[in-house]
Amino acid sequence: MLFFLISCLSFVLLSKSLPLKPLPPWENEMRLLSLWFWKEFSCFLVSWLRKSWLSGFFFEILSAMSMKKKNFSAKVENVEESEESSVLDLPELALECILAKLPPEGLCNVAGVCSSLRDRCRSDYLWERHMKEKWGRVIGRAAYREWQCHIASRKDSGVSERCGRRRRLVRSLSCAWPFSWIKSKVESNHKQRSSLPANSLMSWYLSLDSGKFWFPGQVYNRENGHVGFMMSCYDAELCYDSSTDTFHARFPPHGRRTIVIEDGVQWHRLRTPPVDTPPHDLHVSDCLYDLRPGDHIEIQWRRNKEFPYGWWYGVVGHSETCSRNENHCNCYSSDTVVLEFNQYTPGSRWRRTSINRKVHREEGNEADGFYGGIRKLYKKEEVSMWKQLWPTEVLE
Repeated sequence: MLFFLISCLSFVLLSKSLPLKPLPPWENEMRLLSLWFWKEFSCFLVSWLRKSWLSGFFFEILSAMSMKKKNFSAKVENVEESEESSVLDLPELALECILAKLPPEGLCNVAGVCSSLRDRCRSDYLWERHMKEKWGRVIGRAAYREWQCHIASRKDSGVSERCGRRRRLVRSLSCAWPFSWIKSKVESNHKQRSSLPANSLMSWYLSLDSGKFWFPGQVYNRENGHVGFMMSCYDAELCYDSSTDTFHARFPPHGRRTIVIEDGVQWHRLRTPPVDTPPHDLHVSDCLYDLRPGDHIEIQWRRNKEFPYGWWYGVVGHSETCSRNENHCNCYSSDTVVLEFNQYTPGSRWRRTSINRKVHREEGNEADGFYGGIRKLYKKEEVSMWKQLWPTEVLE
């Protein structure tokens, strides 16, 4: 249109400037040359305007038309979708009941459908049951504290890394203001992304299930039931292996021994630490005056001062002078408490030992090892677990 107007204007100006009298031949040539000049100039002008202002103008018009078309098609799609039912149309209670029946894999799949279902499937309410059913037997207070430390360290490293990237980005764009919109665009896209909260139960469950998180626990009969550790339970760091449904156990170094890793540890050989006493510290016993013959106990024992304590199963026995008659037994009133480890053969130096009920301290020597604190077993489940681990042959 603009090209047509300019061409017409040029023609009108030239036509008015032409006289009615016949002109010499050289003047006709000059007018033809002028006409050609104005034609070429108008083409150049139209081309330049088209590349600059007109291009942006028409681009905006076409963009607006395209947006209107998209909005219209989106409205049509919304109308068509509104006619179909959705799971989000269910009542709140019904939807919660459906999600509560899903396994962990199902919740992860449904969380990827939309933002509304994602927030619902990530709630701690739904994952609390899955945590208790699968990990409740091996996860305790110590593992929870370790997970909190893991979250804090991951947050600190993530913040420092993001700050470093942001400083480098701002530094590189500080001298190029036209590109400042890139930074705002990146930040807005980052805010729109919804990552899994690190402190959620879903995040903890997936970290345990994937084997990315090592947590503290205790292992019965460590090192595949080695005879030197039968009827004992030692502290270790555990990691789940989903391919075999077993655990890797990492025992801390002690003495001249380096870190020992045991693979293929079954679920039934694991437990949560029953007390918060570290493996190198003496447990403060609070049950010494409650011990009676026949009580089931666990006692700390270690080979030497450099070794960590392990918990060893035993029972409270009678003194040598006791008649073992329930009506005449006075062992409970004696200051000396006899402990028996019946998994060892009679006459073995590991069969019996005695401790002082009044004085609580580590007792023993380099030859027989050192005995530490005692905890009385009150739960039948704990006693039953030790009986299941009883060796098939008497130990020497």
